[in-house]
Amino acid sequence: MRTISADVARRTFLAAQGFTDPRPSGPVTRRHLQRVLERIKLLQLDSVNVAVRSHYMPLFSRLGDYPSALLDDAAWSPSARRPRLLAETWAHEASLVPVADWPLLGHRTLPRRWWKHYAPLLERHPSLAGDIRAVVAERGPIGAGAIEKALAPEGRAGEVRPRPPGATWWERSEVKQVCEYLFAVGELAVGTRRHFERRYDLPERVLPAEVIAAPPPDPADAARALVAKSAAALGVGTETDLRDYYRLGPERTRIAIAELVDAGELEPVAVRGWAKPAYRSPSATVPRTVPGRALLSPFDPLVWERGRAERIFGFRYRIEIYVPEAKREYGYYVFPFLLDGALVGRVDLKADRVAGVLRVPGAFAEPEACVPQARIAAELAAELAAMACWLGLDGVEVGERGNLAAALRSALRSAVRAG
Repeated sequence: MRTISADVARRTFLAAQGFTDPRPSGPVTRRHLQRVLERIKLLQLDSVNVAVRSHYMPLFSRLGDYPSALLDDAAWSPSARRPRLLAETWAHEASLVPVADWPLLGHRTLPRRWWKHYAPLLERHPSLAGDIRAVVAERGPIGAGAIEKALAPEGRAGEVRPRPPGATWWERSEVKQVCEYLFAVGELAVGTRRHFERRYDLPERVLPAEVIAAPPPDPADAARALVAKSAAALGVGTETDLRDYYRLGPERTRIAIAELVDAGELEPVAVRGWAKPAYRSPSATVPRTVPGRALLSPFDPLVWERGRAERIFGFRYRIEIYVPEAKREYGYYVFPFLLDGALVGRVDLKADRVAGVLRVPGAFAEPEACVPQARIAAELAAELAAMACWLGLDGVEVGERGNLAAALRSALRSAVRAG
């Protein structure tokens, strides 16, 4: 087993994630979108829209300014000329994945997750799943609220609990819960979205015919394929890293790794400073340097596994959405800042669409950053200005919080004068 340095592991990870690929010099096309998907394999979905929904941001981080309709068309508005490239499923979390990967993520491959708790609900309402499928077949793509209304006049919803008035996001009606269960096990698919609401449809009306017609993969074969994809997306990772990318079960992951090693499709390596053994993808490359900059969503695969981000970049990162405001260390929705292959800072961001500005309530340089603070501020100012333009906002306004705030305001003023 060969030994590699932690620095080599870091550069390998960045290259695998697409941060050594140059940003397009002209208009961004589906070809560029596919290039990023070949690297990162999936886009995690999240409902928070304080800055930008999470699935749009990894593409901006790697491609720069691009039309968000490019992703919308690929996932939710396909046409004969531009067929669907992405389908929704449960992977790392709720995610968009290439349509060809959808069968690999069936519920026989993944461990039983949150949807296992809906079994008692299905027992209480044994006909509800079939009634929902019938409505979807007749009217889909359709949202859960409309399904509930369609069932109610005929009494087909039975005595199911509706969503109470003023309910929170997670207080779902029982019809919605069953819709989500059917989606999780692959009996429904997401045909499109409206205002981020899932509109359910039959899988055969959403996915390509060849995907539907193919026999379901053996779970062991699917696990091997997913572990190989995880390794390609990470470059090098521990068993836990490889398991987490698609949230596979531990035993199935260990068996898949052993089989891939025996087949020469994974290389065991030791990484100096890592407590656990690691595995390197044969496709991994090690660039000499990783120039460039990027703002990263909290749900970007470069940082979504917080322990790995700390191990590789020395960057301790926690999302503080659910932390009371007075106890937040950095802010509500904080984006790490990548510069020349290191995580050198972080900014709390909010897109104020009424005022037309990208607000930065807090800006922070990492204490151990080996880049001068003035350069961090200048590069971050340029990337924030580019992000504001991409979001259709008129400028950037920086608040008072953080050790980088003053320098960032100065850098933005200098950029405005120079422009």
